[in-house]
Amino acid sequence: MTKKEINVLDYAGEILKRVNQGVLLTTKAGDRVNTMAISWGTLGIEWNRFIFTTFVRQGRFTREQLDKNPEFVISIPQSEDDKKIIGFCGSHSGRDTDKIKAMNLTLVKSDKVSVPAIKELPLTLECKVAYHQLQDVDAINNEQWRKSCYPQDEPSTFSGANRDAHIAFYGEIVKAYIIED
Repeated sequence: MTKKEINVLDYAGEILKRVNQGVLLTTKAGDRVNTMAISWGTLGIEWNRFIFTTFVRQGRFTREQLDKNPEFVISIPQSEDDKKIIGFCGSHSGRDTDKIKAMNLTLVKSDKVSVPAIKELPLTLECKVAYHQLQDVDAINNEQWRKSCYPQDEPSTFSGANRDAHIAFYGEIVKAYIIED
């Protein structure tokens, strides 16, 4: 298995397209690896570095993992066949499900972070959290967005929209590559 190093800018369009459809955000704290599906994320440049910003709700297990180890890996599908993986990882909590085992995913040692990559979703961004901040829901100027994304009548454990605000995690992309057989 090899890793073909890539320039993030050359893949920016594909990365953003896939984020909109769903990618995996993987964390590791201690011996526990967890992955979750995300469809909120941005790619940009800040502090003269390539940054991937992801948004994780306060009550998620992934947030707990990031608090313990501020590193993450973004694994991006290269095939439409990966919808089953994204769907499963987006509808089960890592608190009570080992999603890696359940989906028979292959972990690949990363080069710059302690969090492994996932072979089945080969376009990989290794990230180290450079900054994080809780979003202020009251500062969202669009009332419709506030109501649809942060309804106060949904419990914090509800999968999908719920009352918990997101924490923005700005991850410096320290390595980007495609895993090849």
